Amino acid sequence: MLSGLVIVDKPRGWTSHDVVGRVRRLAGTRKVGHAGTLDPMATGVLVVGVNKATRLLSHIVGTEKTYTATIRLGQRTVTDDAEGEVLEERIAAAVTEQQIRDAAARLTGEILQIPSSVSAIKVAGERSYARVRAGEEVSLAARPVTIHAFLIHAIRRERGGKLQDVDVTVRCSSGTYVRALARDLGADLGVGGHLTALRRIQVGPYGIEQAHTLEQLAEHFELLPLSDAARSLLPVRELSGDETVELSFGRRIPATGSDSLTAAFAPDGALVALVKDVAGQAKPELVFAAHGEDA
Repeated sequence: MLSGLVIVDKPRGWTSHDVVGRVRRLAGTRKVGHAGTLDPMATGVLVVGVNKATRLLSHIVGTEKTYTATIRLGQRTVTDDAEGEVLEERIAAAVTEQQIRDAAARLTGEILQIPSSVSAIKVAGERSYARVRAGEEVSLAARPVTIHAFLIHAIRRERGGKLQDVDVTVRCSSGTYVRALARDLGADLGVGGHLTALRRIQVGPYGIEQAHTLEQLAEHFELLPLSDAARSLLPVRELSGDETVELSFGRRIPATGSDSLTAAFAPDGALVALVKDVAGQAKPELVFAAHGEDA
């Protein structure tokens, strides 16, 4: 039974669930999941776990992410992206490049961000986007996120200069909504803004250069093996034979000496468990193979 990660270059117009369904058919297994949803309009890196690698996904969701995007200044939409109805249009011709760069700088670092109302956040048990589509007005609470970089690459005037399209790269913490950044950049500049294109190029250690299109995967299904995936994601501990046996039974072993969750590997290179030091010992948080079973 193959286990590992599939780094997919998600096509525009597909939901993340659509991609999972396609990978299930290609892998011949139902045990498939993904780490970090991409909107249908977005493209790029979607990390998909197959079989035992689905147990790594929760540790991937919280990693940093990097996006390239285009923000249109001069229009505000109901969804904060190009798929929603335009609520307001203002002439953005007078906005200067320096003003755009200064506004991006104000949105860099640790900020409080109000997610888009059409996000998947649950409100009283129902997705926010479902409430909005039903005609409700939804107000979500601001939440702390970190924008490590908000870089401006190019600015183009559209519709005779009335609108401006801004190409950016955003490197951010998990939980950041780039659509909300587009909205907030436009609001800061007084002209409104929304997202017209979004491509995720990095999720934790997994980059777009590792990604395969669904067409490529249909021709040659390629997995990043479970052990390789864990080695790239987490600090590593190499186990002795005795430690391998103890961990595979779910028992504690001598401390690793690190506060971080650590991937522990058997002498033959197989991933045995994820461990964390607790009370002076390394406690298995997640065991991938029972004693005598391949990881």
